[in-house]
Amino acid sequence: MGKKTIHVSDFSGTVLRPDDEVVRVVVLEHPDLVAGPVQLDATPVEVESIDDGALDVAVVEIHDRHGGGEPRRVVLTASEFDAMATDVPMAQLLRTAERVKPPKARRSAEKVDYGTIEHAGRPHRGRVTEEEARLVRERLDEVNKRLADAGIRQLDPADPEHAARYGFPTVD
Repeated sequence: MGKKTIHVSDFSGTVLRPDDEVVRVVVLEHPDLVAGPVQLDATPVEVESIDDGALDVAVVEIHDRHGGGEPRRVVLTASEFDAMATDVPMAQLLRTAERVKPPKARRSAEKVDYGTIEHAGRPHRGRVTEEEARLVRERLDEVNKRLADAGIRQLDPADPEHAARYGFPTVD
């Protein structure tokens, strides 16, 4: 039995032929977007008027006591934002305002301990400690079940790379 994949426009449901041009639309923010950015497929005709509907907006962050330490992000039309500048025009104000430095990338606050059953056997670039290798050898079924449940490759004692990395006995 074979499988056939048919691609359709997410906007209209129109079937897209293999030689059709497909436009990828990434939705970064939307009131109904709950789990981060998503990707939609469309035809060029379906998105050709998207620029006509575009708004001139200002996206600002408000850092005050109401956010519980987190800034509030607000989107408003550029003209509404411009009207807030009453002393000098907003364009001039923006040119002379103090620049904000981008936040430094934070290293993960918590270092992963691969010497625990919760993380043993997960792929990583570091050196395998004796504790991690021992856990993997002694509890291989449990480790592989956890890896499979997470959609991660499983460990095979017969694989020479896995055998060397985790100290599985080699069969000659």
